[in-house]
Amino acid sequence: MDSTTNKVHIISTSREPFFDRADAGRLLSRELDRFTDAGALILGIPRGGVVVAAEVARLLGADLDVILSRKLSAPDEPELAIGAVAESGDCVIQEQVASTLRISPSYLTEEQERQKAEIARRSASFRSVKQKIPLTNRPVIVVDDGIATGATMQAALWSARREHPRELLAAVPVGSDSALDRIAPYADEVICLRCPLFFYAVGEFYTHFDQTSDQEVLAILKEF
Repeated sequence: MDSTTNKVHIISTSREPFFDRADAGRLLSRELDRFTDAGALILGIPRGGVVVAAEVARLLGADLDVILSRKLSAPDEPELAIGAVAESGDCVIQEQVASTLRISPSYLTEEQERQKAEIARRSASFRSVKQKIPLTNRPVIVVDDGIATGATMQAALWSARREHPRELLAAVPVGSDSALDRIAPYADEVICLRCPLFFYAVGEFYTHFDQTSDQEVLAILKEF
């Protein structure tokens, strides 16, 4: 972690796992209590990030919405992010990763189109039960269940910033130090509960890390 990045607030370097996403959201809300009943908007990155975000929103008395951002996966390595694309169409490419893997321009174009199509599908589904909430001139907190490379969160922050929120935060239960450094320039503040020295994947920091379904996200959006 770059020691000069004073906007990044790491609460602990512990490797203790969270029980599940809801548990992580409850703990995360404690570090955001200054936003209680302050008109904040919590944006969850689907799917897992929405579960975390919902707990934060409940405990802060805040509004909840989704922000749609999809990882661009490397060929034959779906868990390796080479970038991300957001609902707004903003795209982030991890140039060093793409160069190292010798990703072709044609593959990047095809992957972007695949992920844009998935965003369109999710948007049609999620926005059918909850219309998008404007971000302009209000505190906005983008939440995910964790960040490994930072590409998806970076794209989400880019997208959110275009709508001119009064304040823009990124808040996650766990993240790698390199990912936190990567997203820091795009947020007014970054809050991470746990940033372990050794980080392999987000799932290793949860006792229960089942895949979240679209139906679960829709149920949460209907609740709010």
